[in-house]
Amino acid sequence: MRDLVFVAFLGAFFAMGFRRPFIFVLAYAYIDIVSPQRLTYILLNSVPISMIAVALAVGGWMAMDDKKDVRVAPRQGLILLLLGYCFYTTINADFALEAKDKWEWVWKALAFAAFLPLTLRTRLRIESLLLFMILSAASIIIVGGIKTLGSGGGYGELNLMVANNSGLYEGSTISTVAVAIIPLILWFTRHGTIFVPDWRVKCFAYALIFACMLIPVGTSTRTGLLCIVLLAVLMIRDFKRPMLYVAALGCLGLAAVPFLPSTFTERMGTIKTYQADASASTRLAVWQWTMDYVKTHPMGGGFEAYRQNRIRYEKVAVSDQGGSAKVDRSVEVDQARAYHSAYFEMLGEQGYAGLGIWLLINLIGLIRMEVLRQRYKKPQPGQEWIAPLASALQNAHFVYLLGATFIAIAFQPFIYMLIGAQIGLDTYCARKRAETSWRPLRSPKLAAA
Repeated sequence: MRDLVFVAFLGAFFAMGFRRPFIFVLAYAYIDIVSPQRLTYILLNSVPISMIAVALAVGGWMAMDDKKDVRVAPRQGLILLLLGYCFYTTINADFALEAKDKWEWVWKALAFAAFLPLTLRTRLRIESLLLFMILSAASIIIVGGIKTLGSGGGYGELNLMVANNSGLYEGSTISTVAVAIIPLILWFTRHGTIFVPDWRVKCFAYALIFACMLIPVGTSTRTGLLCIVLLAVLMIRDFKRPMLYVAALGCLGLAAVPFLPSTFTERMGTIKTYQADASASTRLAVWQWTMDYVKTHPMGGGFEAYRQNRIRYEKVAVSDQGGSAKVDRSVEVDQARAYHSAYFEMLGEQGYAGLGIWLLINLIGLIRMEVLRQRYKKPQPGQEWIAPLASALQNAHFVYLLGATFIAIAFQPFIYMLIGAQIGLDTYCARKRAETSWRPLRSPKLAAA
């Protein structure tokens, strides 16, 4: 029955796309985020719906979309450069077969991110993409929030509809994404036009934000807690009375502490005693191995290069025995440990050049959103939505970069859609400025020419 529901839903989705080709873009975003083929048993598993959606999206844009004044941003070129570089490292990878498996989905994420801004020519399209991204992620977040309220969750114990612990169904990844979309949800409560922000929309939005806050609790991920703290700090600048905001935030935090499950508080307590935690200790050891590896392999080892690592690390646990501290040290040996960081993932797999391109893509995004924030701080009528959206996209990007410190999500498709939305907003604003800019009077013949 579940298979039939998904097939009917996607079938209706694709049918609408033949009338409005941009819907194919939204369909691909939904498929890439939710992965409905992993939620079904038979029907969608045997059909390459992702490739079908992207083929229809690109074909629909080429055949029917208006390409007047199409603008290509420098970041699209950088994304294509990163795509080409990843292809080079893949064909020269240390683990050829494993690298090809990762390449199969990475190239789609990068290629779609470079293509996506070409379709975002209007405010409605930008808003539609962000709305679909939020609601697609919400289908996972709401389930996780309900289960957290019911059971309290736990590290590695919160089931998010599938047993496969990858993509947005991985605890730390969904925690980062859940916190990152909070500024975008708030933007829709003030400036959304697809759904007028009345009391019903605001109630749903605030309930979804509450579910987003529950995800780090249910998954007991330290990364999620750090992302919440960062977002709270970043949002200070968006309030006219920052001191009142800080005081309210502190009161809410203190009020929430008694309701937090013990599994969450115990897990967060390991932040201060990271040396006694195997997960944190292996991270440090793998990061050191990666830095040593690129000294002899400056162009990286291709996807899945971490499989060759052999690490030794020391765990230090301090316990209280009779009023005196006892220090227990133990040496652990492990191998083929994942990077647990997007920065070291890029460094180990793509070398210094790949890491540099990736950092440049992200840095330019932060800078361009700040430029839009400042440029439209005092907007003309009809432009009131631009600066808040740029701020929301920038805050989401900051949260991602913090979460990426502790998770290997350098190629997470959701983030590249976010980057595509940033580029789309930037090029949209540039096009509107060009349309309204002053031009000297010209003769009709010159104008026609």
